Amino acid sequence: MSTKRLLGVFAHPDDEGLISGALLKYQGLGIETGLVYATKGEVGETSNSVLAAPNNLGEIREDEMRDAAEVLNVQHLWFLGYRDSGMPDTPANQHPEALLNASAAEVIGKLVNIIREFRPQVIITFDESGGYGHPDHISIYKYTIGAFHAAADNALYPEMGPAFSAAKLYYTSYSRRQVMMMSEWIQDQAFDNVFKNLDLEHTGFDDDQISVLLDVEDWQVEKKRSWDMHRSEVDTVLPIIRLPRELQRKWRSTEYFQLATSRVGNDVMGENNLFAHIP
Repeated sequence: MSTKRLLGVFAHPDDEGLISGALLKYQGLGIETGLVYATKGEVGETSNSVLAAPNNLGEIREDEMRDAAEVLNVQHLWFLGYRDSGMPDTPANQHPEALLNASAAEVIGKLVNIIREFRPQVIITFDESGGYGHPDHISIYKYTIGAFHAAADNALYPEMGPAFSAAKLYYTSYSRRQVMMMSEWIQDQAFDNVFKNLDLEHTGFDDDQISVLLDVEDWQVEKKRSWDMHRSEVDTVLPIIRLPRELQRKWRSTEYFQLATSRVGNDVMGENNLFAHIP
């Protein structure tokens, strides 16, 4: 096992698209990578070109995620076993197995077990908005914070093994400037604006929130190929697919991270390294 490890903690298969370039970049530097998913995305929208019955969509998305992980050279995948809660105020919110209805202590305990087993120095999850307000994204943001701290405390979850202190916790999202650019372009082209129900002024990171701005231009091809593995979701209605190829390339060339908690000091402007100050 590598001496350095990076762990992404997300809600649904495909969420790793926010950090796929980072996974490729750091894996290429010899850093071991892993991904955790709270659910299998059982109630997400499906592509018009794919017929998937609701009762097997979770299995399909898990298989697609494993294919995407292979492209990203991620060898460690965990699924926590909860059900996709769906968008706010939908019937899926009420499902007894939905992440939204899970015990906080239970979810945090599962994450603590993974953190203590995998021993990542860097953990990445959503910010408090969950990117666009999805209940599962916000839930996993809260649970990851709890697990980051609980994993370091020997008094908590002693049955999950010896304590381990990860060095850094980062949030990931889009750049607010990026989201505004895409929304304006779609509106100018008279497309149905998929961002119209979002509070664009509070979606994504402002420039002053970004601690690490990661250039992942060199991994454009692999990023696109990993996303294409999510075959049940790839569809021409996705907003990024509507952009001209050059704008799509620009969108995928940079990834954004906000330092939430650090046990090794603050990031310095311009370093742009998730592993800065970690021996």
